[in-house]
Amino acid sequence: MGSFKESNPSLGFLTMKETEVRYPQSTRVKNKTPAPIQITAEQLLREARERQESEIRPPKQKIADSAELADYRLRKRKEFEDLVQRVRWDVSVWVNYARWEESQKNFEHARSVWERALEVDYRNHTLWLKYANMEMKNKFINHARNVWEHAVSLLPRVDQLWLKYIHMEEMLGNVAGARQIFERWMQWHPDHQGWRSYIKFELRYNEIDRARQIYERLVQCHPKADAWIRYAKFELKNGEIARSRNCYERAVDKLADDEEAEQLFVAFAEFEERCKETERARCIYKIALDHIPKGRAEEVYKKFVAFEKQYGHKEGINDAIVGRRRFQYEDEVRKNSLNYDIWFDYIRLEESVGVKDKVRDLYERAISNVPPAEEKCYWQRYIYLWINYALYEELDAKDMERTRQIYRECLKLIPHNKFSFAKIWLLAAQFEVRQLNLNGARQILGNAIGRVPKDKIFRNYIEIELQLGKIDRCRKIYEKYLEWSPENCYAWTKYAELERSLCETERARGIYELAIAQPALDMPEILWKAYIDFEIAEGEFENTRALYERLLDRTKHLKAWISYAKFEASAAVDKGESDMPEDETRELFHEKRKLSVQRARRVFEKGLSHYRVSAPELKDERAMLLDEWLKMEADFGELGDVGSVQAMMQKKVKRRRPLMTGNGAAGFEECFDYMFPEDTQTTNLKILDAAYKWKKQKSCLL
Repeated sequence: MGSFKESNPSLGFLTMKETEVRYPQSTRVKNKTPAPIQITAEQLLREARERQESEIRPPKQKIADSAELADYRLRKRKEFEDLVQRVRWDVSVWVNYARWEESQKNFEHARSVWERALEVDYRNHTLWLKYANMEMKNKFINHARNVWEHAVSLLPRVDQLWLKYIHMEEMLGNVAGARQIFERWMQWHPDHQGWRSYIKFELRYNEIDRARQIYERLVQCHPKADAWIRYAKFELKNGEIARSRNCYERAVDKLADDEEAEQLFVAFAEFEERCKETERARCIYKIALDHIPKGRAEEVYKKFVAFEKQYGHKEGINDAIVGRRRFQYEDEVRKNSLNYDIWFDYIRLEESVGVKDKVRDLYERAISNVPPAEEKCYWQRYIYLWINYALYEELDAKDMERTRQIYRECLKLIPHNKFSFAKIWLLAAQFEVRQLNLNGARQILGNAIGRVPKDKIFRNYIEIELQLGKIDRCRKIYEKYLEWSPENCYAWTKYAELERSLCETERARGIYELAIAQPALDMPEILWKAYIDFEIAEGEFENTRALYERLLDRTKHLKAWISYAKFEASAAVDKGESDMPEDETRELFHEKRKLSVQRARRVFEKGLSHYRVSAPELKDERAMLLDEWLKMEADFGELGDVGSVQAMMQKKVKRRRPLMTGNGAAGFEECFDYMFPEDTQTTNLKILDAAYKWKKQKSCLL
């Protein structure tokens, strides 16, 4: 078997040079000077277009005799025939073919083309319209009638075919024929537009009775509100008010429960309004509001309100507005009876009207919707319904017994073993106080303390008894209060303030002592401050100093040190020089002043010693304490020693510390630190001591 090249000598192998691809080279422009005659881009495009059109378009043919015309028609007809054979479903091809035959006055061929096109797609009503239009345009009326007859027989649901057919007959003056066509059309029960076209046709020839009969047939065929309204307006336009009212009444009897009933009622009321029958119109609006569902009565309400504003009196207008809003609220509470905000708005509306029975009935309906779960978040809005109900009965209805009953029922309903509302207990008690029933109020508050003790109840109970001047009762309530909540610093403080206001200093001091002796307190800083202020107000500086020492035994907080130092600085000068006794001299006052300054300094020194030795990590507090000391030394005036404090002041330095993450160190971050001179000196002494020991040890070895 030979090789591929030997078996195919004509397909010999090509060399690399022969298979090389050669790209066109760019031509260098030798002469770059502009041409003497410039050609614009528009001219180039125009010449290119003319050249292209002359190549594509065949030259116009001039027909010289009938033989050439027949040949041209034969050739053109053959082109159309070939085209419709290829794309016979394309309507535009058939239309162009038929129109060309029509332009050649060859109507028989044109009819043949239209017939063939309709055989392809007879449902295309456009073909029927164009076919009939050709016959009418060329005044072939009988042919046009035949086309229309075939069209409406095959496509009776196409309204345009009937309308065009009727229009042709009407243009020819054949009114009877047009009416007959309308009658044939109506047998197919067309929509409203078809019936209205028939009515307009009769009205054009002033056939009122015929038009009325057609309206009767229309409302029987299409018993809708729109048809009845048009019928009634037709009668009103012709001056037949009684007939128009009869139309509306018949329509209301048949369509009172229909979806479009609101449209019918509004039209009926507006008709009576135009006829100056305002009472009839008002009755129609009210009947409509009774029959139409509230969700679809919005438009009726708007019309009714506008009607009352124009023709009604003030009460009628208010009734219309309230009625509209009442129906809205009824619809909303029916959808969601647990939406208490809607109940509040609805009740407020009824209260503005002022009918007590309706308001009470609405309150009863509202409070009957108890929250489904015994969780306080669901009851927070609901409980205000009871509160508003009780306040309404007390302030508006003036029924005190009913108010008392409402409070009782509300307190019975609340699940006090899970949660309660202090507001209800207090309102019930305050109501009894207003009725001068103090025993009843005490019974309610005592019951509240026994069942659901709360801070608010205790405080208000004490306030009521204090206003009545019952100090012994206040003390008993405070004892129960503190027995229930011994960590409550507010209660301890108020109890002590009560005793102090009664000049019972020892009792107040004893209460403070009992308070600070409690193992746990919620806000001890408030209690200690109150106790210290009490001793200062009493002028017992030694007791105050002892209190500060006891406080610092418990806490070393920065504020305690600063407060203690400020007290010491001001303790000796609480009385000014003008208030000194006569036997005290100015020198003695200055001695006391110096002593207070020294005591304040000792407090600062103890505080700094604590932060330096026991809490070296609290550098910020130490720096703040130094700042306060410096300010105080500046306030001392000539007795101050600002320089010594400045020598101890810190320096703020920037450092780098490792940034720790979950995977270990992840770089460094910059931070600020404080450097204190005392720490630096101590560090230097330690280094020198270690160096001395090392040198001494080395000399011993030698």
